[in-house]
Amino acid sequence: MTDAKKLREALLLERKNGYDVISVELSQQMEAYCQGYMDYLDKGRTERLCVRETVALAEAEGFTPYEPNQSLKAGDKIYHVNRDKSVFLAVIGSRPLSEGVVIGASHIDSPRLDLKPYPLVENSDFCLLKTHYYGGIRKYQWASIPLMLSGVVIKADGSRVEVEIGREPGDPVLTIPDLLPHLAARQSQKPLHSGIEGEQLNLLAGSHPYPGEGKDRIKLMVMALLNEKYGIVESDLLSAELSAVPIHPVREVGLDRSMIGGYGQDDRVCAYATLKALFDAAGERTMVCVLADKEEVGSVGTTGVKGRTFDWFMRKLCDSQNTHLQDCFAKSFCLSTDVTAGYDPNFADVYEKNNSAMLNQGIGLCKYTGSRGKSAGSDANAETVAWVRQKLEAAGVLWQMAELGKVDEGGGGTVAQFMAHRDIDTLDAGTPVLAMHAPFEVTSKLDCFMTYLAMKAVFEG
Repeated sequence: MTDAKKLREALLLERKNGYDVISVELSQQMEAYCQGYMDYLDKGRTERLCVRETVALAEAEGFTPYEPNQSLKAGDKIYHVNRDKSVFLAVIGSRPLSEGVVIGASHIDSPRLDLKPYPLVENSDFCLLKTHYYGGIRKYQWASIPLMLSGVVIKADGSRVEVEIGREPGDPVLTIPDLLPHLAARQSQKPLHSGIEGEQLNLLAGSHPYPGEGKDRIKLMVMALLNEKYGIVESDLLSAELSAVPIHPVREVGLDRSMIGGYGQDDRVCAYATLKALFDAAGERTMVCVLADKEEVGSVGTTGVKGRTFDWFMRKLCDSQNTHLQDCFAKSFCLSTDVTAGYDPNFADVYEKNNSAMLNQGIGLCKYTGSRGKSAGSDANAETVAWVRQKLEAAGVLWQMAELGKVDEGGGGTVAQFMAHRDIDTLDAGTPVLAMHAPFEVTSKLDCFMTYLAMKAVFEG
């Protein structure tokens, strides 16, 4: 070996495809893990459904609902559901809360189409359901695909009705028809973002008129069917949360089955990894899993991380050990597990390849998020990055550093800045994703598994 080659190996970093270094045993564990993740992703198509599935998995692992002011001891496993749309889980450690906790924070909301308060419209012998999109969607991607309707209706008498239409194979689905190419000359000349406008995201709900005379007979037929199945009337939709989300199944992608495709991987791929790591880790410090709502619209409201419920939950834990909340936060660490952009050679011009996350190279650590000059993002200090790096390398976890595209192309944020605002040392990390925010996102099985192993290593650190 020449001196130059020895020096190169000693001093320079060589990025490798994970399949060149992963063992057969770890590959088998990866496949088993990914089957569990795909099932979780398939069942949790809205944040409400995701909370329901999370609670079911947690209770199977021995977690119980937290009762305010209950005494807690090492080994206790508790969870708290916030308004059916976010959930906090904790495993009480042997070390006191005065030494801080380890937090894994993800979000379980995803871009979707929400029904407007007055959604039903009859127009030209069609009944349409009008929507208001939620989060950063690319509107044209939501046309001409099958959609299910899911959510809750709170009736005038206060009773609650769960609505789900389109999941089962025999169910009808909803869709938004796109314009046929024969008449799309003008549409095709528009910028991509305005090829379909927000007010054109109207769901096709029916075309069969109710028998008899009078107006709005197609709308009446649709409402009659909803009333027959759910006992609701049109005014009940004023106090409803109903969303249209993609219904195509979660699938393995590629002839080699090395990838996963499905809706909502941002950020349920990290949510599941954090949850599963909480189940499997054996840390000495208290471990906390945050699965939050509203990240896609700024983490606002009562169920977002900017809300007070997380502080309330943590304060209750601290009170059980006579620890001041802020003293706990100051010695805590949070891995903000949210997806990052996977490098896509089809759109190479918007990526800076040297600093992009590559599929099959492991979890991406993002020292900073935000837009352009790191605006509205979180920027972890070098000590925090080094601590995580040491834990991952000691555990044999494949990882890489990542940025979200070229400096002036755009950017994005996570819940990290809101955790850091609490005086918690925080680092962004997540699974690389192709087609982020699309109705069908793609991840690498290897990266999904490494996200789990990374979170487990941090919990145990």
